Amino acid sequence: MFAKRQSVLAAAAGAPPRARAKLNLKPVAVALKKPPVIAGLAGVFLLTTSALFLTVLGDPRAGTPSARIALQRDAAPEAAPPTGFEAFSMGAMALYQDLGDAGDPSGAAGGEAVITLPDGATVAGGASYSAPVHAASPLIKAPIAGLSQQGPNGALPVIAPDGRVPAQAYARPFRPNGKPRVALIVGGLGLNAVTTRAAIERLPAEVTLSFVPYAENLQSWIDQARAQGHEVMLEMPMEPTGYPNNDPGPYTLLANSTPDDVQAKMDWLLGRATGYFGVTNYLGDQFVASDTASSAYLSYLRQRGVAFVDDGTFQRRPGAWARASADRIIDQTQSPAAIIAALNSLEAQAKVRGSALGTGFSYPVTVEAAARWTAGLEQRGLQLAPASAMTLRPGR
Repeated sequence: MFAKRQSVLAAAAGAPPRARAKLNLKPVAVALKKPPVIAGLAGVFLLTTSALFLTVLGDPRAGTPSARIALQRDAAPEAAPPTGFEAFSMGAMALYQDLGDAGDPSGAAGGEAVITLPDGATVAGGASYSAPVHAASPLIKAPIAGLSQQGPNGALPVIAPDGRVPAQAYARPFRPNGKPRVALIVGGLGLNAVTTRAAIERLPAEVTLSFVPYAENLQSWIDQARAQGHEVMLEMPMEPTGYPNNDPGPYTLLANSTPDDVQAKMDWLLGRATGYFGVTNYLGDQFVASDTASSAYLSYLRQRGVAFVDDGTFQRRPGAWARASADRIIDQTQSPAAIIAALNSLEAQAKVRGSALGTGFSYPVTVEAAARWTAGLEQRGLQLAPASAMTLRPGR
């Protein structure tokens, strides 16, 4: 095969080139002179020119390689709202870690909103804020001798033989200076270590802290809070509307409870720790409607010398050794702007009436807003007071 191919190439070598046939363009020229052909060619030329123009100038990324992929995002399942027990039991604070930025259609928590404090200072709603760690002003370490006795589940508060009562002995000392008083209770503590520690260290000692009885290491948290200077309370889970679907836990005080039932559950709840001057309610709009159950509850607290400060639910129920009701829940809407607005309203009420008491849950956004707000109270002509300073003895 290779020999035959070589002979062909050798034979062609040195031969003169063949003459090229002449191209006859006369028929083409005749066709181009016809009007329909001329019009068609003009159209083709125009389309070609337009396409070239768009390709070069129309899209600056025209020469960039690209790919298209069809994506389909599955709809996120709608989360069921937490029950009362989930909001009031171990580990439940995880449900609330992001609530400072969610559920606020105004976007106040997103970082663009500006919060204006009464002294004229402004703060970006979503900006990171590091409140200073307050210097400790320790309270007497609990338990104080003579103020407790062993119960079926732990030490229970009692009135000492010399008349001392837990409501006074465990309260933070307070000396009024003549300015309008404003007090704040931050509750739901003990469930989340980070938030609990932030409330203990970053809020002024005059802010009262309220702890969940179901929390692990409850006595340790109370000891830390008192070592920093905070007076503390325990939260009593009570029957809410929607119970048992909305269930605050196995030791919930029920509206249909007998006095013995109330005492048995309170023995467990109050025996969880020592060092609290009083208790507060967690939910309870159904419980308070029962004369029998709520009277047994308040009578039991009075016998043990324990104060009761509620969130406003029990406002028309006197009783316990000492009583107070909050004027406002500050974080029903969990955004910085809404909480600051509620605190400002509380402040205005104190200036008009001489005192005001607010309560809130330990959402991170609540702790942050409270730290901002309390920082300038003195300059605004108010005195921050512990909640115990707002309590009165029944009949006084």
